[in-house]
Amino acid sequence: MKNNLHSSLFILHSLMDIVQAIILGIVQGATEFLPVSSSAHLVLIPWLLGWQKPSLTSDLMTHYGTLLAVIIYYRNDLWAIIKGVFQGLREGKPVGNPQAKLGWLLVLSMIPAVLIGYFFEEPLEALFGAPVFVAIELLITGAILRLSETLGKRTRPLESMGWLDTLLIGIGQAIAISPGISRSGATIATGLLRGFDRAAAARFSFLMSIPVIFGAGLLKLSDFVETGISAETLTLLFAGGVTAAIVGYIAIAYLIRYLATHSLRIFAIYCWIFGRACILWSFVR
Repeated sequence: MKNNLHSSLFILHSLMDIVQAIILGIVQGATEFLPVSSSAHLVLIPWLLGWQKPSLTSDLMTHYGTLLAVIIYYRNDLWAIIKGVFQGLREGKPVGNPQAKLGWLLVLSMIPAVLIGYFFEEPLEALFGAPVFVAIELLITGAILRLSETLGKRTRPLESMGWLDTLLIGIGQAIAISPGISRSGATIATGLLRGFDRAAAARFSFLMSIPVIFGAGLLKLSDFVETGISAETLTLLFAGGVTAAIVGYIAIAYLIRYLATHSLRIFAIYCWIFGRACILWSFVR
C-alpha cells in the first residue's frame, strides 16, 4: 500500500513538473518576442503562483525553444545573410552587398550586451530574486514603448541602418539584460526613436535576438552539463522547449502583422497594468 502511495505521488509530481514546464514554455515563447519582457514574466508568474524559482532546466529549454522559433521564421533571411557575408569576403568587400552589411551590423549589435553581461553578471542575476524591482522595471518598459511611439518618426527602411543606429539599438538590448526591461521592447523602441518604421525595427530586433539567445543558452548549458541529464529532465526539456518554440513562432508572426497597422501602445498599457498589479500584490502578501 505504501509503495503504491509513493508511486502515485511520484507520478503526480512528475505530471505537475511537466505542466509547469509547458506553462513556462508558453510564457517564454510569447513574451520573448512580444514587447512585455520575458524575464519579468518568468520571475513574476512563478512568484504570483507560489512556485519555486524556475530551475536551470526551465531556463535552458525555454531559451532554446524561442531560439528555434526565430531561426525557423527567419530561415530565408538568415541564409541570405550568410551567403551575402561570404560573398563579400570573397570579393574583398565585406559590406559590398546589403545582406553582408546586415550580417556585420548584427555582429556589432551584440557587443554592448556582451560587455554588460560580462562585467555586471552577478548584480544582474541578483535582481531576478527581487519581484517588486522587476515589476517596477516593467513600468519602465511601458514608458519606453509609449515614448518611442510619441517621438519616433517611423519613416526609415531597414536598408538605411547604419553603424550608429546599430550601436544604439545594441545598447537598448544591453539595458534589457536587467529583468523587467523587455529586450524586444527596448530594441524596437530604440529603432523607432532612430526613425525606423515599425516593420524594420521589429525585423532587426528579432534577427539580433538570435546570437543573444544562443549565447545566453550556451552559458546555461555549460552549467547544466555539470549537473547531468536525467530521463525526467529530458522530458521537461522536450515539453517546455517545444511549447516555447511553437508559441514563439506564433508570437513573431502575430507581432509582425500587428505592427504593420498598429502601434505599441497596447503593450505599454499591459506593462503598466501588470506591473502595478504585482506591486500592489506585494503589499497584500
